[in-house]
Amino acid sequence: MISIPYARQSIVQEDIDAVVEVLKSDWLTQGPTVPLFEEEVAAYCGARHAVAVTNGTSALHIACRALGVGPGDLVWTSTNTFVASANCVLFCGGSIDFVDVEPDTHNLDVVALEKKLVDAERCGRLPKALVAVHFGGQPCDMERIAELARTYGFAVVEDASHALGASYRNDRVGSCRYSDLAILSFHPVKIVTTGEGGMVLCNDAALYERLLLFRSHGITRDPQLMPDPCEGPWFYEQIELGYNYRMTEMQAALGRSQLRRVEEFVARRGEIAARYERELADLPLELPVVRRDRTSAWHLYPIVLNGVAAQRREEVFRALTADGVRVNVHYIPVHTQPYYRRLGFRKGDYPVAESYYARTLSLPMYYELSEREQDHVVAALRAALA
Repeated sequence: MISIPYARQSIVQEDIDAVVEVLKSDWLTQGPTVPLFEEEVAAYCGARHAVAVTNGTSALHIACRALGVGPGDLVWTSTNTFVASANCVLFCGGSIDFVDVEPDTHNLDVVALEKKLVDAERCGRLPKALVAVHFGGQPCDMERIAELARTYGFAVVEDASHALGASYRNDRVGSCRYSDLAILSFHPVKIVTTGEGGMVLCNDAALYERLLLFRSHGITRDPQLMPDPCEGPWFYEQIELGYNYRMTEMQAALGRSQLRRVEEFVARRGEIAARYERELADLPLELPVVRRDRTSAWHLYPIVLNGVAAQRREEVFRALTADGVRVNVHYIPVHTQPYYRRLGFRKGDYPVAESYYARTLSLPMYYELSEREQDHVVAALRAALA
């Protein structure tokens, strides 16, 4: 029976050879490959600095730590995201709140954000930072977010887990032109994979130094950063409470090899998206919308069911799965999760995101999806909606 996942990695012999070369070397961790990967990702995105870590969640965590998020601080994010975009704030002892999404792109709604900021200023509870999630691979309206950040005095973290290879107004995502920090994920379902892995990008040297500290136990060997006199060439001091979030050399080798194909990956995803748009145009669906001033990396291809079809979402999901099409749903709004309900959030708080969640399915989208497989997805969807 045919089985088509909603996402999967593309691994070629060059990737395998790159990892094997490292396995045969003297360095499996803390060697030369991770810095090379960081330099190459920073150069590709157009940022000055990059810090590779264990996964996208740890990237979000140390980004918040680098900004000084802690008890008493408030951070906002989109509720249409994976829980890590919010959890990273709680890891630091901060408080989280959410912003609703646009009804067409399902990205953070800048109009709703501005209204919430006006209300927050009035009651003296402005956020310290905003985590702007580039849902599905399409960037948020970063210029407007940056304007609001300057007006209201909050920092901006781009959660670009979905968006390596995307662009906003001719700048690649990750350049940090409109933000303080940007994070990437290299999970196998993402554009480029290192197995697990993540990265934080920034242009500020002080933030970069803090990221390096938090990645590796809060330890430094730099005498200028040590409060005590250096006792010898072996000496180090822990000056912050950090973590062991180091990426391995094998992961970085795979990432470097994959990065050489990032443009190819994104172009092929764009072709698949364009074909879906043509083939599904006559069905009772809302298809993904991409703004004219940006390009998507097409990490996801989420559709929205309309009318009677929306009421049959579970039936459609099960029918597709039974036909070998392993669709998914992105995302259950974070504020509706039991943990967050215990913090005081309630269903109904963010109605646009909740309406979107109730009607959406993510169709298969990955580099090696063939036209034959895509035809099967389309036929199965037509049958399920009939």
